[in-house]
Amino acid sequence: MISVSNVSMRFGGKILFEDVTTTFLAGRRYGLTGPNGAGKSTFMKLLSGETDPQKGTVVRPKKVGILRQDQFAFDQFRVIDTVIMGNQPLWKALEERETLYSKEDLTDEDGMRLGELEGIVAEEDGYTAESDAAVLLDGLDIPEPLHNRQMNELQGGQKVRVLLAQALFGKPQALLLDEPTNYLDLESIHWLQNFLVHYDGALIVISHDRHFLNSVSTHTADIDYQAIITYPGGYDDMVLQKTQIRSRIEAENAQREKKIAQLNEFIARFSAGTRASQVTSRKKEVERLQTTELARSNIQRPFIRFEMKRPSGRHALEFKGVTKGYGDLEVIKDFSATVQRGEKVALMGRNGAGKTTLLKALLANGPGVDDPDVGIDSGTVTWGHEVQIGYFAQDHRSGIRNGTTVAEWLHDWDPQASKEEIRGLLGQMLFSGEEGMKPTDALSGGEAARLIFCKLMLQKPNVLVFDEPTNHLDLESINALNIALQKFDGTVLLVTHDEDLVSEVATRIWHFENGRIEDFLGAFEEYNAAAVK
Repeated sequence: MISVSNVSMRFGGKILFEDVTTTFLAGRRYGLTGPNGAGKSTFMKLLSGETDPQKGTVVRPKKVGILRQDQFAFDQFRVIDTVIMGNQPLWKALEERETLYSKEDLTDEDGMRLGELEGIVAEEDGYTAESDAAVLLDGLDIPEPLHNRQMNELQGGQKVRVLLAQALFGKPQALLLDEPTNYLDLESIHWLQNFLVHYDGALIVISHDRHFLNSVSTHTADIDYQAIITYPGGYDDMVLQKTQIRSRIEAENAQREKKIAQLNEFIARFSAGTRASQVTSRKKEVERLQTTELARSNIQRPFIRFEMKRPSGRHALEFKGVTKGYGDLEVIKDFSATVQRGEKVALMGRNGAGKTTLLKALLANGPGVDDPDVGIDSGTVTWGHEVQIGYFAQDHRSGIRNGTTVAEWLHDWDPQASKEEIRGLLGQMLFSGEEGMKPTDALSGGEAARLIFCKLMLQKPNVLVFDEPTNHLDLESINALNIALQKFDGTVLLVTHDEDLVSEVATRIWHFENGRIEDFLGAFEEYNAAAVK
């Protein structure tokens, strides 16, 4: 159990939360939600002890598993050892035991201490530590040959998965996970969901993956209105309850205001007359009926709408025998397909299976694509008549020129656009007022993603190619993107590990597995049903 009592945090004049008192119970799994900047990560640091509250107290259990965000902190350690470090009492005992055994001559005191250490190792399941750590790593797609490698030999996404295994190791009494699904493919996410559903401690998780939150959470702790309110159920349940509560208060306020207006009219008419006692009772009734003040929500919802200047031809894309590799490694081999206008294709599979490689191969001669990191080894790619491509690269931040402002950069893509049109698009994507003058150098990952969406809405292409567009978005932005892609009349090629996005947008699946690509003509639900048969 983790207990929070009268905790307050503010930065300058901005209040994140005020006098928060709440309890996170063992056996419950809490999704911690709220818009970017609401204070989710700050609250996590309070729970973990990394940061002290400006006011109030936090009581936590002895053993807490924490997903570390610093990918480079363990570079000098083996992968398997990094995982075992998730149980600090065990790791310290193992290190001290190793030091004592390395001594040439052991004293009686050393022998007694070794006995104590062996007791700690046994109590903490140290004799099966490496095999237990290996099970976690395998589940998170870190294969056995990497277990004894140094952390600095791993790629960024692999390091994140090792740090996730570290947080899960050692049967912690509480788990604090900040964006655990980042850099995970769908299979790894499903493995993690299953692990967490069977976890019996107190789980608190921040995630921008709606499907993950709905699958894992028994409760949702929502940061808004400078408070933290806990609702039963997952993210969708919370949104429904929160909307219903606010709607009820607004309706009650409207009724009260109508009654107050009637009472005030009576008071104004008869205050100077013979009905003084009735006027006094009406004044008391007005005081009693004062409406409940509704705090302003921190949530901001962008509005995304992708339109086309004109549709493409009936065949948006046709390619034959496409092959692409890197050196001796052949990633895509002899893949052929035709994509019709209006199809929405989701590219799915484990990390490193070739999804981004295929996108870049298809974009090699794409009209309007100026990404230098695209190409094809063999085969033919033919884009259809009147095709115009809008591309959201995985490394989308590098496509935004530094040394200018948000508004100027956007205007460069259509010099004919008026200032009002530019300002309107930026406003839709939450760059309001002076934020249009923000330097592009200072953009966060989420802001850079929203600016790319502005560019695509300005250009109005008829083919959208998205490579991991949700990585830096909050839930509100992801939901807005989901709706926009569903309503888009053009063609979509989409790489994402967001299951809701695949389920609700895709009409066709390209599934990458074991060096081959399965082309399934149908929605994700149909694909899963066919896979079970």
